[in-house]
Amino acid sequence: MYVQQFMTSQVFTVTPNDSIFNAMNLMKTKNINRLPVISGGKLVGIVTDGDLRAASPSLATTLSKFEMNELLAKVSIKDVAVKKVVTCTPETLIEDAALIMRENKIGALPIMENDKLVGIITHNNILDAFLDIMGARSPGKRIVIELRDEMGIINEITSVTKKLEVDITSLAVYHLSNRKVQILCRLDGEKAEEAVNILVQNGFSIIQ
Repeated sequence: MYVQQFMTSQVFTVTPNDSIFNAMNLMKTKNINRLPVISGGKLVGIVTDGDLRAASPSLATTLSKFEMNELLAKVSIKDVAVKKVVTCTPETLIEDAALIMRENKIGALPIMENDKLVGIITHNNILDAFLDIMGARSPGKRIVIELRDEMGIINEITSVTKKLEVDITSLAVYHLSNRKVQILCRLDGEKAEEAVNILVQNGFSIIQ
């Protein structure tokens, strides 16, 4: 699974000379939390709602709303944007993108292709990928099988479902610390319950 499968292609941007007032309005209007900064067609930075809030007057200020907006209109994006931007490409694996975001403690990655901004992937996109992998939106009966981590266990499960014409709509494996695994499956078909019973009869432990 690649970043290009989950990234947002429509990216709203600002320039270094845009005011933080306009950037805040754009974020509010589009319901987004960050804006890549583009100058001359090149990515030169990124600004988040947190950056803009940090540059804004305190809520305890005695300034009127008009005065505050006037002040914000005088502060440029170049004064608050992060200049060193961590990026990835459309061909980056989704798990690698998640790792990059985790290690750098950031909430999004601009997607670059041939030095051109072609999209952005956020923590929400990563969460969507996780939900798809775990089959949260897939049909079928959800079961979790816990057993010893041995070669051929997946084949044993699929041999049962194949005989009963039960479809495995999703499958994920979680490795435990005691040399066991938990296999999350969603079984879809008229004989899904029968497949579960046969798995139990064959010694599989269904814990959920």
